[in-house]
Amino acid sequence: MRRQLSNRHIAVALGLRIAIFVASAGCFTSLSSTWSSAATHSPCRVQSTTFEGWKAEEVSNDWVRLTIVPQLGGRLMQVTFGGHAYLFVNSQYKGKYFPPAETTKIGRWINYGGDKLWPLPEGQGDEQHWPGPISDLLDDGEYKLSVLSQGSTCAMRLEGPADPVTGLRYSRDIGIGSDSPAISFHAEMKNSTGHPIRWSVQSVTQYDIADPHDPARYNHDFWAFAPINPQSAYVNGYAVQAGLADDPSFSVTDGLFMLHWLYLENEVWLDSDAGWIAVVDNAAKYGMVERFQHVSGAEYPGRASVIFYKNGAALELDENGMPKLRSAVLQQAPYYMEAELNSPMIRLEPDTSYAMETRWFPVRADKELRTVTPAGVVLRALAASLTAEGLQLSGSFGAFFPGRLVAHVFDLRGLEIATADLQPVDPQTPVELKQTIKAPTGAYRVSIHLDDEHGLDCGSLGEAEIRKLAKGS
Repeated sequence: MRRQLSNRHIAVALGLRIAIFVASAGCFTSLSSTWSSAATHSPCRVQSTTFEGWKAEEVSNDWVRLTIVPQLGGRLMQVTFGGHAYLFVNSQYKGKYFPPAETTKIGRWINYGGDKLWPLPEGQGDEQHWPGPISDLLDDGEYKLSVLSQGSTCAMRLEGPADPVTGLRYSRDIGIGSDSPAISFHAEMKNSTGHPIRWSVQSVTQYDIADPHDPARYNHDFWAFAPINPQSAYVNGYAVQAGLADDPSFSVTDGLFMLHWLYLENEVWLDSDAGWIAVVDNAAKYGMVERFQHVSGAEYPGRASVIFYKNGAALELDENGMPKLRSAVLQQAPYYMEAELNSPMIRLEPDTSYAMETRWFPVRADKELRTVTPAGVVLRALAASLTAEGLQLSGSFGAFFPGRLVAHVFDLRGLEIATADLQPVDPQTPVELKQTIKAPTGAYRVSIHLDDEHGLDCGSLGEAEIRKLAKGS
């Protein structure tokens, strides 16, 4: 959505933005929430550290640890949840830094890895396209870091230098609460020139695809998911922009785009409007959900709200016109996949800003992931059956927040006739539901909700009509 603000409104927005985006107690809410932190969890922490030879800042709570290196274009270099590290860190450049002025002489992009911000559209034809990826001030300039808060919530602000080529200046706030592993991002692009400019801001996350037991091999069980737009402008709901059009990595089932990572370079665009993507390491049973706000009717770069890029070998022709594989070795094409979330195209008047809010949810998951709800991921959908013993409930889920599962039972008219407390849940533990509760008379439908540790309803993990099993089944 286009947003043009006066200087006064921008100042107010900047002063209040931490209250808008930071995770608070339990469910994902603003700092103005009246819920207090659960006494069982330690306050989140901010501390200086050294990461792979770089000076870094670490933000952590009882579930998750974020490592930020301001020098490297304000990159979030690593996210660790339950001991599982998600992001790619390029071993060629550990502990090194190449300023933009130096990389101009080198003539190549220095890919450190991690998560960062880029502009769209890309291209080299005019000033309205970014000739990236390149190690310019946006990607590789030194960012200033400041701590906004710590305790019940922890947030850091990263402010980058103005880029004279694009006219953009980036800043980003990254925050967590003390009561869940949820991570929040407030990414802002500002026009630093004296004339109007038009860009999209893109969140670019490089996930590590190396086999943790043998880094010389890639993880053969890594997946990515995004819902297909029912009214997609693309044939089959996605468009292959580079690489094999019939790449066996891609498939669509029941309206869900699925990517099974293979070592073939490719880029695929989706105009997904559901507001979420997910990546899953099925070997380790860990996933990450990235949520975003899709703006209906807005112009997205190339119509794409979501892009997946697979690094890997590519087919090309040699000097004799014969096909060969390019970059088929690890040193030339390391194992990573980019998940990219795009904002709409935004016209910025001088000294005005636009912000994109995104949220990440580390979660326990596997390749059976079928959908994402406000409370977690659904792996095996809820099933409800009426038996002689009572109402039998089953399903498999991943929880975004600690708390308890509660069953809500409804009659045929849609009136709630009973509730039942089921079991505690924790984001670090896969949720396997197999429980029988008392079946009230007239029970027709059941919904499973996650209530956080304060009793706040975080949303449904699924609902189902109640089947009546035949005797002996």
